[in-house]
Amino acid sequence: MQELGIELFGRFRVAVGDRVVPDSSWSRRKPAALVKLLALAPGHRLRREKVMDQLWPDLDAAAAAANLRKALLEARRALAGEGADGADLIVSIGDLLALPADHLRVDVDDYWTAAAAARRAQDADAYVQAMELHRDGLLPEDVYEEWADGPRDELLADWTALAAELAGLMEARGELAKAAHAVARLVAADPSHEDNQAWLMRLYALAGRREDARRQYDRLRESLAAELGTEPSARTQRLYEEIRMDQVSAPELPVALWERVGDLRAQSGDADATAKAYEQALMASADTATAGRLHRKIATALLMLHLPDSAEPHLDAADRLGPDAAEQGRLVCLRANISWERGDLETARRLATRAHELAVTHGERDDVTDALEALAIISHIEGTWRSGLQDQIHRIASDDLGDRVSRFYEINHCIGQNQLYSDKFAGDVDDYARQTLVLAERADAVGAQAFAWCLLGESLLLRGHWDEAAACLERSCELYAPMGSRSVALPWLRLAELAVCTGELDQVAPRLKRAAAIAAVTPLSRHAWARLHATAALAALERGDPDGALRAVRAAQRTAERYGECATCGALLNPIGAETFARIGDSAGAAAFAAAAARTAASFESTAFRAMAASADGSAATADGDQTLAQARFEAAAALYEKAEQPFWAARSRRLAAGLA
Repeated sequence: MQELGIELFGRFRVAVGDRVVPDSSWSRRKPAALVKLLALAPGHRLRREKVMDQLWPDLDAAAAAANLRKALLEARRALAGEGADGADLIVSIGDLLALPADHLRVDVDDYWTAAAAARRAQDADAYVQAMELHRDGLLPEDVYEEWADGPRDELLADWTALAAELAGLMEARGELAKAAHAVARLVAADPSHEDNQAWLMRLYALAGRREDARRQYDRLRESLAAELGTEPSARTQRLYEEIRMDQVSAPELPVALWERVGDLRAQSGDADATAKAYEQALMASADTATAGRLHRKIATALLMLHLPDSAEPHLDAADRLGPDAAEQGRLVCLRANISWERGDLETARRLATRAHELAVTHGERDDVTDALEALAIISHIEGTWRSGLQDQIHRIASDDLGDRVSRFYEINHCIGQNQLYSDKFAGDVDDYARQTLVLAERADAVGAQAFAWCLLGESLLLRGHWDEAAACLERSCELYAPMGSRSVALPWLRLAELAVCTGELDQVAPRLKRAAAIAAVTPLSRHAWARLHATAALAALERGDPDGALRAVRAAQRTAERYGECATCGALLNPIGAETFARIGDSAGAAAFAAAAARTAASFESTAFRAMAASADGSAATADGDQTLAQARFEAAAALYEKAEQPFWAARSRRLAAGLA
């Protein structure tokens, strides 16, 4: 069979093998719309009812079905050419219409593949190649068709994100001209977007193109006046005055700029880009104190990537530059992290304890938090995390961590996930959480109280005690909320999951939105994004919306490529991702998530994780068309979930098995 090639960017174009289908074959819009819908659909297949709803929403079922039969016949004739019926080009499988899976190329699929590859490689040329595939956007001739709005908006949003990522990548590497070119494309796409306009002005100024920067400000002012009737913000006006007065020409600015870029990347959890920005700053640095600080920050980013051997030379360099007592404490803390990465726990604990002493005496709140985080991780590896955390509660209260206490509890929440799903610890998490809550209340440690309420609520949620879980999780949110945007996302995520469990699907999105706002600014974002998107996908599956589930799973894959992932915090994504791809008939995608679930299950003594792996296997078997195996794996998942005392997931697995029967 010849390859069917479909182009949707720029204009609609179809080729079958070497033969291009002439535009005249699509003189009627509905046959062309049918092909476009199938090309955009997950798995390139749609139920007939969905097609009728999209193309003939105002007709009754009988009339819409008649129109669909006619459009299908004409579309097949157009694709096949004269003398063929084209039934192998648009396949009818029961109630489904599908494009041929094995001999199909769609440029939208090529775009998603190229974008994912660019993000993995962090390669500028790969970014540019992916962006070029977008051309003039999705189906500009169908700009007024409602069925095209969702895919068009999703693709434009991702293209915009690609352009911003490329610009940030180039800026972090000091390639200002390329960064400005990428931001200029963003500005051209949306001239009234003030932040992008200001970004372009600043890049022009840093590159010495001050006249271009001033002209860009004039364009922004005219655009805002014409479209919104407003003026540039005070911040943008200040930037313009700095450019006009040549105040951004100081030789120290490149160092400060790259360090600020690195700090922003670190705040969002993007460790690889963080290290690159600090390295660029170090190249421009002249004074000893700044160089020592940058060496230490580079080492921190490399340890976020679990690269202790690469981090150690930077710590040695920082030590040689004569750090003060506070900076010395930070270096000692990083050496503690290197020691536990290498398995030397005795040295790690000694160094972390010393780092804490130096931080309390000479450092800042973040330094104290870093030392406490190191001690928590060491206790976890030693198997003494529970008692270690309780012992630290009074210390945390006396250390006056302020809003930094939330960052300390973020890592402890991650360790708590291991406790919740572990066969060894899950049975008495309730008791431990209650004991910790009593200690936290006695010490008046608000962060510890918020942590304990969340852990208790999670345990109750998993065991199906909905009302009690809701009360505990809501109390955790109340205690964390005053800490602002740098609080903890997990109780909001679990409340969203609770809404799915209880069928209150309208409550999922606002809770996830609150969690996403927190995850966007935490250095530990890799612990939040996978569960956030997995919960969104789960809600979409429960609504019968596989398209929405696929968007959420793809978003999870993009955030994992950028920020990394945590096996325990993100475990839910594996069975949900496998099920999502199975729903659209993508066996390779389902198998990939099943393999990830199996790796997680093999790494932990956890009946719950084995249940997730069995469920993911069931979805992979479904995608492969092996219903007997799929049913058996879902039944096995249900039995394992029951053993783990997770009734919602047990019932859901049985429902999936029954659907196959």
